[in-house]
Amino acid sequence: MIIIMKSFFQSRIGIDLGTANTLVYVPGQGVVLNEPTVVAIDRKTNAVLAVGTEAYTMVGKTPDDIVAYRPMKNGVIADYRITEAMLSYYISKSLPRFSLIKPDVVVSVPAGVTLTERDAVIEAGIKAGAKSAYAVKEPILAAIGGGISIQEPSGHMVVDIGGGTTDVAVISLGGIVASESVKCAGTRIDASIIEFVKKKHGLHIGERTAERIKIEAGSAIELENPITTSVKGRSMLDGLPRDVEINSNQIVAMIQPELDEMINAIKRVLQATPPELASDVIDNGILMTGGTSLLRKFDELVANRIGVKTYVAEDALLCVAKGTGAVLTHLDLYKRRLLSKWS
Repeated sequence: MIIIMKSFFQSRIGIDLGTANTLVYVPGQGVVLNEPTVVAIDRKTNAVLAVGTEAYTMVGKTPDDIVAYRPMKNGVIADYRITEAMLSYYISKSLPRFSLIKPDVVVSVPAGVTLTERDAVIEAGIKAGAKSAYAVKEPILAAIGGGISIQEPSGHMVVDIGGGTTDVAVISLGGIVASESVKCAGTRIDASIIEFVKKKHGLHIGERTAERIKIEAGSAIELENPITTSVKGRSMLDGLPRDVEINSNQIVAMIQPELDEMINAIKRVLQATPPELASDVIDNGILMTGGTSLLRKFDELVANRIGVKTYVAEDALLCVAKGTGAVLTHLDLYKRRLLSKWS
């Protein structure tokens, strides 16, 4: 997600570069661009052919000499060169045409990112055209974007669930008191759906189809009136196209291991939280952000399993982006309070 703020003298861009999607958010205009974090490259020349939506339409449909894939794995850079090219594309698309001013860039990173991974993200941002780059952990940004006053001496729990990682953190006095990042989120759920359809129906489907199934019929708790969706794929028996139907209650069963892993991460963070702050979390509730938090009944499942009231943030997809915007607006302040102590 990229947030852009500009004046005659300066330009500032905040990037929440997700495993699944990159969004562009302009203050005063809202989201102006929302594209998949996908790049298409030519195998022979290694040249970048397409980025974002154009590249995503190629996933599963490319000839042998072209590959379309995601250069981010579990929220961090898996392919440095391709990620740099992708960042350059989004930065240039967000800046005014013929702009000669290099922007300050704030980049969100998972809570469990290593210093080496953080430095790789910052370096990619600078080589992609930034004047200076800073890294801030996603739970902090999600909390700010979700309306939490992070400077208060009170414990707030944030669960940010994207495509590659689930970041869980308890925040107080502007810092993270306890946190955990697990490499289990939306893409793992998609992979489970693909595996289920293969085993249950003998049908090969791609990640785009799995994501559609998750959005249309996915649920974390069984529904009284299950939602049914059609699934089209290639039969493993004869290789011919075939379609079947699956419902939301079947999806609940197939993604249970992933849901358990995410909820167990929440439990471990609560267990590592000082008693006074844990009491605050009970009073304040658990804030869920990120695209995967929008899975039907997910907040209800968390509340039932953890025993703490849980709610999904308004504009859950945009919380990290909005948080980045707040950091950009008060960059000098956050340089001292957050960036200097590697939040």
